[in-house]
Amino acid sequence: MRASYYHKNKQDSIVCDLCFRHCSIHNNESGFCRVRRNLNDEIISSWLGKFCARAVDPIEKKPLYHWKPNSYIYSLGSIGCNMNCQFCQNHKISWPPEPEKIYCKAFTAHELIQDIRECELDSIAFTYNEPTLQAEYICSIYDSMHENNIDIVLVTNGMMSKLAAKDLSRVTSAANIDLKAFDSKVYSSLGGSLETVKANIITFINKGVHVELTSLIVPGINDNREEFDSMIEWIANISRDIPLHVTRYFPARDYHKPPTDIELLYSLTQIARSKLHNVHTGNI
Repeated sequence: MRASYYHKNKQDSIVCDLCFRHCSIHNNESGFCRVRRNLNDEIISSWLGKFCARAVDPIEKKPLYHWKPNSYIYSLGSIGCNMNCQFCQNHKISWPPEPEKIYCKAFTAHELIQDIRECELDSIAFTYNEPTLQAEYICSIYDSMHENNIDIVLVTNGMMSKLAAKDLSRVTSAANIDLKAFDSKVYSSLGGSLETVKANIITFINKGVHVELTSLIVPGINDNREEFDSMIEWIANISRDIPLHVTRYFPARDYHKPPTDIELLYSLTQIARSKLHNVHTGNI
């Protein structure tokens, strides 16, 4: 499927405009995410509209605690990510060694609606891997979903470009956005951008999307109390009503430090509750 977010430059390559990276991609090469490829001066993604993970989840698993609580949601995941966290729990689909060998099933909007209705559900989450990589597909099915009163939910790292954030926030009812740290160098080490996620959190909120944030506390990466306090202050300055999930890390992928200390998790949660109205601990 041909992608939409790109433009040609003067260096015999194409610039992908989907995420903050704006990868410059030469012919027959892929961008950082490995799922967007320059083929004959067009950006192609073989995985647009195709998914390898499908489930019905409690909405609280996203996690979303303040949007349709106690409901269930139809969930889809695909291939690829535009960050590269060494502790990723879904790395088998976000960063598979051979993505082309993973079976993915294509779904039309009609097929999705049928599936969702058969499950007696009224919402769909793009989750497990980074949903930004499905932006064109998500936008293309919005009208059909809206006509059938099915809400779209994103579980995202928030690393989309300004244009993609504008488009996705228009079609999204609720989102859980990972705020992985509050230090630019840490974000860079994870393959992301702190300023990008901050800007996109504000964009989604301003567009009327129900936004909840997640902070996974990873030992040695983002467990500094002063940094955490600065993050809470920033969130509170936007709104004290933004829900925050302070969650426990467990070893995964290439990161093998012990799980987050429980007492530290509770201590950080108390810091957050001193300034925010809705703070929840997770992965306990």
